[in-house]
Amino acid sequence: MLMHTSQRLSLVTRWTALVGTLLALGILIALGLDHLLPGRALLVLALSLACVVPIAVITMRAQIAPILSLFRALEGTVTSYKDGDFSFSLHWPQNDELADLVAAHNALGNVLREQRLALVQRELLLDTMVQNTPVAMLLVGDGAGGAGAIVYANLAARQMLGDGRKLEGHRLSDILSQASPALVEALARGGDGLFTAGDGEDEEVYHLARRSFSLNGRKHELLLLRQLTHELRRQEVQTWKKVIRVISHELNNSLAPLTSLAHSGAELVRRGQTERLPQILETIEERTRHLESFILGYARFAKLPSPRIEECPWPGFVSQLASQVTLTVAGTLPPEPARFDPAQMEQALLNLLKNAHESGSPAADVTLQVRLAPGMLRIEVMDRGQGMNDAVLTNALVPFYSTKRSGTGLGLALAREIAEAHGGRITLGNRDGGGLTVTLILPA
Repeated sequence: MLMHTSQRLSLVTRWTALVGTLLALGILIALGLDHLLPGRALLVLALSLACVVPIAVITMRAQIAPILSLFRALEGTVTSYKDGDFSFSLHWPQNDELADLVAAHNALGNVLREQRLALVQRELLLDTMVQNTPVAMLLVGDGAGGAGAIVYANLAARQMLGDGRKLEGHRLSDILSQASPALVEALARGGDGLFTAGDGEDEEVYHLARRSFSLNGRKHELLLLRQLTHELRRQEVQTWKKVIRVISHELNNSLAPLTSLAHSGAELVRRGQTERLPQILETIEERTRHLESFILGYARFAKLPSPRIEECPWPGFVSQLASQVTLTVAGTLPPEPARFDPAQMEQALLNLLKNAHESGSPAADVTLQVRLAPGMLRIEVMDRGQGMNDAVLTNALVPFYSTKRSGTGLGLALAREIAEAHGGRITLGNRDGGGLTVTLILPA
């Protein structure tokens, strides 16, 4: 039968007691107190001491050495677990209490090993998905306004901002110094929104989304950049098809009654019954004017004339706007007169201000702000309405796209055309605390 650990320790204890007794006797002899002991007993004790002490030391070492070795092995495996290595296991040949401890330790290692394998598989799957998504993803540490360091960037972000180079460890401000000014401005504006980079045929539309959260006790910000150019172009094709259907429907609704009324009028003239002819002609005129107004609304957008740039003092221009729609001027107006087409800019801002009032915002919160920045003029229309979700932000600038049942979808699109005709652009972004900011950015 195998000896249990308690029995082994009991034997070691008895040997220790015996050795202690013999050592005590030896100390008495060494101190010259052997006269207290019988002479024969003294000789026996001396011989016993010479024989027992080596055997006791050997026995104690033989019993304790495996336990010490096991303790060292346990310490080593715990250190390996701290380092993330769960491949080690222990073996104890005895059937005692230490065997139960080793079995529990090995079971813990198996559980940790399986959990680590599952985590590695999930991390690999998540990393593969994140790296291959077309959305550019940047995780920035403290100071995301430009002073923070980039913690993580996927392949799309590296291609967009670093020409394929690794971005981790670089400061966001250093990366933005070589990025598009439109992106820098969108990040400085805060919140989610759309911005346009490039000119002409190389123009690209992006959607910026940003989320803040705490990671390991530190504040981080996740930036998501999604290219929408191809989606917008597909949406434009679908919208143009819808416009053609709407125009066809409106033309048929107007031309069919006109044809019937003209036939009826000709028949009345042939019969000499002209008393109803003025009513028929009046109806024809009314339907013709409605059709003309409908066509001109679309033609005005399709045939926007080139802007006639002239100096326009801000006080008079804003007073003209305020006489047509309620607004609050934020800050002070620039002392220098603006240089743009007053009629076109008035039309663009009227569309934006009317949209702000129709967003559900209190009239007092519809604000116009004009600011001069280096090389540019910023005209911002702000409200405290419902704002826009991602789907509406994506399509808001597409011609004829509207979320209103009676809307034409030309307000924002016309404002965008006017801004681009002046060499500028338009951006949209939700405000912190609710509402929307529409910004016209024009060359100073």
